[in-house]
Amino acid sequence: MQLRISIFCLLHLLLHLATTTHAHNITRILAKHPDLSTFNHYLTTTHLAAEINRRRTITVCAVDNAAMNDLLAKHYSLYTIKNILSLHIFADYFGSKKLHQITKGSTTTSSLFQATGEAAGTSGYVNITDMKGGKVGFSPVDSDSDGPMATYVKSVEELPYNISVIQISHVLTSPEAEAPTASPTDLNITSLMAKQGCKAFSDLITAQGAEDTFAQSVEGGLTIFCPSDDSLKSFMPRYKNLTADGKTSLLLYHGVPVYNSLGMLRSSNGLMNTLATEGANKYDFTVQNDGEDVKLETKVVTATIKGTLIDEDPLAVYKIDKVLLPRSSSRRQWRRLMRRNQLNQGAPPTKMRRTVQVPPPRMMRRRRMRIRVTAAVEFLEAGL
Repeated sequence: MQLRISIFCLLHLLLHLATTTHAHNITRILAKHPDLSTFNHYLTTTHLAAEINRRRTITVCAVDNAAMNDLLAKHYSLYTIKNILSLHIFADYFGSKKLHQITKGSTTTSSLFQATGEAAGTSGYVNITDMKGGKVGFSPVDSDSDGPMATYVKSVEELPYNISVIQISHVLTSPEAEAPTASPTDLNITSLMAKQGCKAFSDLITAQGAEDTFAQSVEGGLTIFCPSDDSLKSFMPRYKNLTADGKTSLLLYHGVPVYNSLGMLRSSNGLMNTLATEGANKYDFTVQNDGEDVKLETKVVTATIKGTLIDEDPLAVYKIDKVLLPRSSSRRQWRRLMRRNQLNQGAPPTKMRRTVQVPPPRMMRRRRMRIRVTAAVEFLEAGL
């Protein structure tokens, strides 16, 4: 008995360690260092902090307040600042020891600027080089700066193989990252989707004429969940059988008329109304957290958020692994839509026959006997 209790306690401890090992909060880490407060502030303002916290393997190259002041003096838009700071976030773990023991003395790593699809070509990759005197240099692949190379200053905090926060001497510069960036309200939403793995969904929105509805909703706040190309490919045979109204409703069902960052979705489980709702016809789904995953549940399917295309207030676009089917898109509703579509095309409707199971003869005889006995009892009781 004691052995079982000991094993249970050990498993509970290991589970606790496994779940807490991946948990990190970049805002709290940097809050311990006042000289990095400006960098910390802009990670939050640009929503990069939420992206950092979401990832399990990450390196953050922070710069001090003086370096951030030099950056802010150039009066870049907030969206351009986000691209520049994205260069300082690597999609790999580089602790102090690893930085000073790089194989062959140099390596190239992908930054968040590259990983999010904002960068073109090789832009967004950063060279890391071990130099004389124990220094480590950082330089974006497409950098054309004549200024001093950014170098390693110190380790701020390390949680091995999950997150490494280091300080570097200068802001990393890149022509691509510093290029003027349109605000979310000026973005072409369908073009953004098409470039980042949701081209099929983007094409359907355009073909159905629903693009204006999405675009006009951005200013007041909009969250879009776009199915990946692979998930939509398997769904297309069913989509083609929908009426025009059915197709439009299905597409609008993937839009929520409120801005939701990933952090907001994780902390606000519950029903969400969609662009497809019209009067009493409610089209909503439930947001439900499952560990670090955010799931969208209808009575038909459950989809999971697999990536972020853009997260800039007032617009957020996330990639999901399944097509969302509204509650009204039950099997019966699909049949109705298909029959209506056949009628509109002049084809004879498919008959929906209900199969009636006939009981075997022995069961029928037992039922007749039970009815007769019941009737006899009622007759006798009435006579009494």
